[in-house]
Amino acid sequence: MNETPHRDPSPKGQTNPLEGVRLTPEQQKSRRSRNIAIAVCVGVLVVIFYALTIVKLGPGILERPL
Repeated sequence: MNETPHRDPSPKGQTNPLEGVRLTPEQQKSRRSRNIAIAVCVGVLVVIFYALTIVKLGPGILERPL
């Protein structure tokens, strides 16, 4: 059997690319604030679309025959 020893594919001095990027606490706080702002904007859009749908359908939607 031809067994080759396991070798580390990354050259010495380099980090593993699967570890990802490490953010500083300032960057984490900035990212969190940005994510919260995006979530609020999406929530506002949902409420606007819901309200517009109710307005477009009008009060007749409540009096429809079952």
